Amino acid sequence: MILQWRGFFEDWLAEVGFKMAHAHHAVHAHVHHNINVRKEDSSQSDLKTKVMLRQAASTTEKHKKSDAKRQPSEDQNINLHKFSSKLESISANHSKEKCAKNIRIALQAAGADVSKHPVAASDWGHTLEKNGYKKIKPAFGRPQEGDIYIIERTSGHTYGHIAGYTGNGWFSDFRQKTYAVYKEKDVKYSYYRLDS
Repeated sequence: MILQWRGFFEDWLAEVGFKMAHAHHAVHAHVHHNINVRKEDSSQSDLKTKVMLRQAASTTEKHKKSDAKRQPSEDQNINLHKFSSKLESISANHSKEKCAKNIRIALQAAGADVSKHPVAASDWGHTLEKNGYKKIKPAFGRPQEGDIYIIERTSGHTYGHIAGYTGNGWFSDFRQKTYAVYKEKDVKYSYYRLDS
């Protein structure tokens, strides 16, 4: 039981940022305390240990939930001018079928967290949302710098498409003449804007 407690306690302390040395000393203090308590009443000690484990698990869950709630505030770090400049500078005259890669590079240069990003352009919605983008009704008639749209997969385009508006037009891996780059009927768009 003591070894299980020690392993759990060290994992929990590492998760909240303490060094192992502190965990080691804290575990020894707890172990010595447990030895004295077990001499008096081992069942009461087991109950205390279970309560402490539940409290530690509860605290860990609370930290995880509060970190998840704080995550969308990362949009404060996205510099839309850097996004636009980078996207324009790496875009070619014709498609190289690397739209998601270019959007990723531009977002990363602007300060976005693109860790665990998807490969397919059509799957980028979650990554945009975790960086503070909100899905809105398509605004192709009045785009704003930093707006990003996604075209869902089609029978002819298995990865879909993603592009960003820079203020000078729509760019992906190339400078687009318009947002409508697919000629197929019933193309489905998802449109995102950074929440300000």
